[in-house]
Amino acid sequence: MNDDQVTQDVNECVGSSTTDDGIVEKQVGPARIQIVKGDIIREELDAIVNAANNSLLGGGGVDGAIHRAAGPNLFKECWTLEGCDTGDAKITKGYQLRAKHVIHTVGPIWRGGQSNESKHLSSCYRRCLEVAIENQVKSIAFPAISCGMYGYPVPYAARNAMKAVRDFLIAHEGVDLVRFVLFDEPAYHEFAKALGEAIQEKG
Repeated sequence: MNDDQVTQDVNECVGSSTTDDGIVEKQVGPARIQIVKGDIIREELDAIVNAANNSLLGGGGVDGAIHRAAGPNLFKECWTLEGCDTGDAKITKGYQLRAKHVIHTVGPIWRGGQSNESKHLSSCYRRCLEVAIENQVKSIAFPAISCGMYGYPVPYAARNAMKAVRDFLIAHEGVDLVRFVLFDEPAYHEFAKALGEAIQEKG
């Protein structure tokens, strides 16, 4: 599938135009939700979210990449946090990253959908946004939590993420921009589709 076809499909799913740089955007109250394809490490927002493991001491995928880019002081601060429960979130400085802060959250491992995965994944997004407000974070970027090594199916995760973020932004003020930064085209497409469905469902 070429880029033009992807853009056409996304526009049909979301029900709105996509900018030339591939940003899909919807307004939820005073806040904006954006879907972009890119590298979350390059985001220059108040905070980026790290899809961490329970130790918070680094791992594979996004977690390892964030730790490498932030430098050794991130590991040192994470060591003082004494881990994090699945579905919870904790904040650190961004150190050598472009983002001012990193909000670390631990997503669920996919076990077929019978182990409260949906509940825990929704909690990840809510807790990250709660921590953001508590720390005056106005703009935040999320990866596709649990969709890598933890095996959460992207279509299910996308719908869960959009509903959780939409509901939170309707009920709370304090975050102006929520950006989902997806590494590949299929995830970008699924999250854009889920955003359109979540907004239509709200209406």
